[in-house]
Amino acid sequence: MTDPALTPEATLREACQGTPPLTARLEPWMHELLADPDTCTELLERYGSPLNVHDFTALARNASELTDVAEDAGVDLRIFVARKANKTLGMVRAAHRAGHGIDVGSERELSQVLEAGMPPQDVVVTAAIKPAPVLRLALESRSMLVLDNLDEVTAARRVAEELVAADAHRDPADAHRAPSDAHRGPADGEPFPVALRLAPEPSDLIPPTRFGERAAAWLDLIDAGGLGEHLRIDGVHFHLHGYDPIARATALGEALELIDALRSRGLARDGAFVDIGGGVPMSYLDDSEQWDAFWAAHDQQEGASHSPVPLTWRGEPLRQVYPYHQTRVRGPWLRTLLEHEITPGTSAAQALRERGVQLRCEPGRSMLDGCGMTLARVIQRTTTSDGIPLVGLEMNRTQCRSTSDDFLLDPILVRAGGAPSKSFEGFLVGAYCIEAELILRRRLAFPQGVAVGDIVAIPNTAGYLMHILESASHQIPLASNVERVEADGVRENGFSASASTDLIERDGIDQVLPTRG
Repeated sequence: MTDPALTPEATLREACQGTPPLTARLEPWMHELLADPDTCTELLERYGSPLNVHDFTALARNASELTDVAEDAGVDLRIFVARKANKTLGMVRAAHRAGHGIDVGSERELSQVLEAGMPPQDVVVTAAIKPAPVLRLALESRSMLVLDNLDEVTAARRVAEELVAADAHRDPADAHRAPSDAHRGPADGEPFPVALRLAPEPSDLIPPTRFGERAAAWLDLIDAGGLGEHLRIDGVHFHLHGYDPIARATALGEALELIDALRSRGLARDGAFVDIGGGVPMSYLDDSEQWDAFWAAHDQQEGASHSPVPLTWRGEPLRQVYPYHQTRVRGPWLRTLLEHEITPGTSAAQALRERGVQLRCEPGRSMLDGCGMTLARVIQRTTTSDGIPLVGLEMNRTQCRSTSDDFLLDPILVRAGGAPSKSFEGFLVGAYCIEAELILRRRLAFPQGVAVGDIVAIPNTAGYLMHILESASHQIPLASNVERVEADGVRENGFSASASTDLIERDGIDQVLPTRG
């Protein structure tokens, strides 16, 4: 029986906790939905398990933390939300409503955002590998194409020349056709806009990167006429691993030096920009003491010769994880970057202002903070042959997975099933026929037991966790994606069983087959 002294917040979380706990921050809409087991059940019955539920209200608020700081510093900032972080079309619409652009990493991502009405000037194409169809669509649409390396320049130059030649021989009768039916070609002879991806000088501060070319390589190419006459350099881009704002500021200084060198050659003049890529941090946890306590317990387990009750699956250590608690995120992070002196006496903000250069960035996770969670149905309760309790969910591990070894937030157990088991501590496992098919690798406590038909909610998964590594192995369908939408132009509150699901719409991305046409 629930303790009547518990608050609604505590009641929501009491049925499942990590050992030790890592308490997720929840948006109000998440509280409302998770407090309504009937609606959670109805959603899974309608759309299947697991289900990715989205509400993108927080995106504009998250982005404003960056734009407010930039405005205070007198810096012109443009945000392009990383599409790879969340594949839904609802995210694209939310970014567009908030006045921001989209960063895309494939031909399909690009075609979808253009078809959704995103203006090409609000799209940047940063795909790590760009086959000819990607280059063609980027150039045809006049989206900003980021050129990564010398081979890519050769390929883009070839495509640009083909488009110009085709445009010269196009039947005048095709002039009325829409851009989706016929390529646009250079507008009045204008070359196609591109940016150069810079690989900053590696140092103790800046890690090596696979992306981009050194500044000297780009300048040698330009001086040799390697860009041709149909590509116009508008800016410089770079990508760094990690989240250090000082490393970003240092790389920004190098990028501005490349801008200066380009301008001395008559390039990157009006509307020039430097794009610092992604890596804008967020914090999933509000409680730093919980984060410290988890790592103390983790390190104690790793140092012990034997742990009778291991913190993680089979006592295996976590080596590479996202910093789920951080104090300097979004706005304060950007302020640190802009205030850093990139040359003696000159801050990054001042250097941008003096040159009239726009700052661009491509955050993903930090823009999607609070925008989604994943629901999954409990199918079974079992144990391993050596007695480790397991809770089997109707999902697989790729449906809540990123490059991090584990997702370090406690799930919420929604009471929606029958008679619960006795209390126990165990692990969440999924549908793939693999011994270590763990949804989460941490041991969880279920003080009130678990019932078949209960629902496990994994909070704050909209950024990367839902989609970046999802798989349809075993012919198990990908998770459905739904969005909480406005009714009659007003954002509704509440998820009553009679009306709430009428405010949930399936995202159009679910209609796209993952195979080639």
